Amino acid sequence: MSDEMILVTGATGKTGRRVVRMLQQRGVTVRAASRSGTPSFDWTDRSTWEPALRGVTGMYLVAPGLGSPQAAEDIAAFARQASAAGSRRAVLLSVPEGGADQEHALAAEQALEHAGLDWTVLRPRWFFQNFSEDFLHDPVMSGEVRLPAGDGKEAFVDAEDIAEVAVAALTEAGHAGWHYELSGPRLMTFGDAVAEIARATGRDLRYVPLTAEAYADEQRAQGVPEEWVQLSAGLYDYVRSGGLASLSDGVQRALGRAPRDFSEYAGLAARQGVWNI
Repeated sequence: MSDEMILVTGATGKTGRRVVRMLQQRGVTVRAASRSGTPSFDWTDRSTWEPALRGVTGMYLVAPGLGSPQAAEDIAAFARQASAAGSRRAVLLSVPEGGADQEHALAAEQALEHAGLDWTVLRPRWFFQNFSEDFLHDPVMSGEVRLPAGDGKEAFVDAEDIAEVAVAALTEAGHAGWHYELSGPRLMTFGDAVAEIARATGRDLRYVPLTAEAYADEQRAQGVPEEWVQLSAGLYDYVRSGGLASLSDGVQRALGRAPRDFSEYAGLAARQGVWNI
């Protein structure tokens, strides 16, 4: 067993639970942070921070609402406290360069960089797993994925790759001081992604591009809170405008291999039955 202890925040999330699994497979002791864990951890309750940091040598940081000023303040305070407590390494899951809400995310990154830790920042694109484990799963199951992203292209990335880069940065030398822009190997529209899932499942699936107004109306009719309606509409608009239509080499630089392709992900998820009716 390793003498390291890694604190994983967001340990039940798409990347966090993968980071936990991969660290444990390497024989690393993991403290999975959550409100219901032991010790309990809550970003909004700073009295829980010290017990969670006790004995920790490295951290995987996933802060809710990273695009907000409060999240940047929390990351700064937490990183300083972690450094003072003896932590040496920290990996922060951030947002893509040039992405929405990057101003406050950059403040969080800079706070981490000045906390006295060996830091690594991950800036991933949209996760493949949004289609199978999150908010796009229900639209896929309905047979129609109705979004205001137009024909905008995005370099979707596998959460497995993100987690593998995080684990490398937490357990290996050579990653401190890097900002890793993490993308998949090709640019795809949402229509391309839905078509890949249709091929993998043998189902009749359609991508239906909507106007921002029609999308917002449909979301409100489904009871989605207005804050999320506006946030998600803005994210899709950024894709539609071409703001994320570029590839990056972060996975290759961190892991020495190409990132996984969406077709590989879709085929595996289909075989696992995540889109079975």
